[in-house]
Amino acid sequence: MAAFTWVGRTRQGTVQKGELTAKNKDEVISLLRRDNILVTSVRKKPTEMTIPGLGRKVTDKDIVIFTRQFATMIDAGLPLVQCLEILSNQTENPILAKTISEVRTDVEGGSTYADSLAKHPKVFDELYVSMVAAGEAGGILDTILNRLAKHIEKAMKLKKQIKSAMVYPLTILSVALIVVVILLVFVIPIFAKMFTDFGGSLPGLTQMVIDFSYFMQKNFFYITGGLFALSFGFKKYYRTPGGKKTMDKLSLKLPVIGELIRKASVAKFTRTLGTLISSGVPILEGLGIVAKTSGNTVIEHALLGARQSISEGKTISDPLERSKVFPPMVVQMIAVGETTGALDGMLSKIADFYDDEVDAAVAALTSMLEPMMMVFLGITIGTIVIAMYLPIFEMAAIVG
Repeated sequence: MAAFTWVGRTRQGTVQKGELTAKNKDEVISLLRRDNILVTSVRKKPTEMTIPGLGRKVTDKDIVIFTRQFATMIDAGLPLVQCLEILSNQTENPILAKTISEVRTDVEGGSTYADSLAKHPKVFDELYVSMVAAGEAGGILDTILNRLAKHIEKAMKLKKQIKSAMVYPLTILSVALIVVVILLVFVIPIFAKMFTDFGGSLPGLTQMVIDFSYFMQKNFFYITGGLFALSFGFKKYYRTPGGKKTMDKLSLKLPVIGELIRKASVAKFTRTLGTLISSGVPILEGLGIVAKTSGNTVIEHALLGARQSISEGKTISDPLERSKVFPPMVVQMIAVGETTGALDGMLSKIADFYDDEVDAAVAALTSMLEPMMMVFLGITIGTIVIAMYLPIFEMAAIVG
């Protein structure tokens, strides 16, 4: 498949142009003839040069905009193929535009909209495809698309909250490390030379800092290489099933941060499952999707246990309670939702509550880390400064 740009005329003589993804020029002409367009020019679109890893990706924001626009067009009564053609031409993200064009071609070929989306898992995940399939089957595609857009927006907000809690302390820590390295590698050697020229013995703290500075200078590249190797090894270990399971267990047990991760996971799980069930997706399929997208193997195992329990005719709440992963309040509310037959509504209420809990946890984490980082910075840099000025104070006292 390749991208082609075309120019043509309608029966009324209006000039139109656009892009299509097809096997060759003949297929482009054939597709446009179906729309009663007389093609005057077809050219293969030149391939854009991109650097691996730096190319533009399809973001959640792109998907939300596309989904909302598509829902509005469907609600207005426009045909599915026409909606996809309009959106493929006006979407700014080139990757998403190409994907929409390919989906349009598949739909024209007789595939359902959900099946066409499923061919692009990197752009439309399993949750998206399942909800679209349920919307098509129930004849409420516009409603489902609006619900999907709302769900993605809330997931984006939750992700942003977690990132904002991590960015500040990591930034402060990075700046502190850079400052300390600059002092040890570039500033302290100047003081050390000055003290050596004066002669005499140095205070213990000063000598310790100077020795550490010499060690950093001699082994700077080894230390840097070791840190890169450690980071690479950690990533490789985390990608193994055992490594990921161990680290995910550890992350939930971390003080403060572990509780934040747990609350965020509960909010994500309940919001996603509630959205799927209310959209008409079978609960077994919904639990399977939620487990895969949980991002934590411990939570994934608990959800798969709940799925197995339902398949055996039991409840969701019992295996969730046994897992000891979810708070008792969550388990009890899910049990009430199962009993009353309003599980989707109860899951939405839990998600709303834990969204607020995540807000509070992020605020608490930020307020706690800020003074801790300031104290760390003060002690580290203060110790270095005092160590460098101690010999100066001693010399001043001797001169006096």
